[in-house]
Amino acid sequence: MPTWIDTHVHLDEFVHHGGAAHADAVRKEARRRGVAHCVLPAVECANFDAVRELAARHGDSYALGIHPLFTRQAGEADLQALADELERRSGDPRLVAIGEIGLDYFDQTLDDGRQQHLWREQLRLARQHELPVIVHSRRAVDQILKGLRELPVRGGIAHAFNGSEQQARLLVEMGFKLGFGGAATFERAHQIRRLAARLPLEALVLETDAPDIPPHWLYVTAAERAAGTPPARNTPGELPRIGEVIAGLRGMDPAELARASRDNACVALPRLGALLGAE
Repeated sequence: MPTWIDTHVHLDEFVHHGGAAHADAVRKEARRRGVAHCVLPAVECANFDAVRELAARHGDSYALGIHPLFTRQAGEADLQALADELERRSGDPRLVAIGEIGLDYFDQTLDDGRQQHLWREQLRLARQHELPVIVHSRRAVDQILKGLRELPVRGGIAHAFNGSEQQARLLVEMGFKLGFGGAATFERAHQIRRLAARLPLEALVLETDAPDIPPHWLYVTAAERAAGTPPARNTPGELPRIGEVIAGLRGMDPAELARASRDNACVALPRLGALLGAE
């Protein structure tokens, strides 16, 4: 059975939803299905300890950062807390990136100046600690590219990529890999599927963003939700089936995609490569 790396899982959300035992069961089931490793990004200072402790418990890795959707309540004290935690954990081999950070222009209620400030200050921290970044770029790829040109970092992963092919290639030239997941399983997601099929294999990493971005076989429609069906919750255990869909789009064997995406993840996150090599 192929072994997979999920480069983006919010496992702490499963703790919030159903308790620690539920999160442990979700991770155990993913491992049973062939997901050998997960990267757990933070989204705010309040979950720094959670992602670190979950990564240690399950033999996974983690990233620390402030997500753009959490910039409403974040300020200079949060940036200082992140800086302090990065210093404190600098020797932890499971700390593989700064993330999830970036910009979000889908949510029109966010303050642009605040999220731009936090984005740039976190890029400066990435430069200071020589860490790659895990980037959120919803409707903001051009602005993300602008920031990366002005404050270059050691590459990383453009999570849930949904830009143009030109933007994709620019990110790849900057040392980034592009994250593809459940969205690529929807036939109507023409652009994402086209990119997943056409981009060079060495540009791709795989992710679930669990519990978000469920694949089509888990998706609950608006009509179903109105009728009382709860929204779908994605899990890292869905990654092998997502990988099979993406392999099908590329006309390749899933095992080959699993190996390539693992290698790509280790290039994007060098500490991950060292960690997996040591296990």
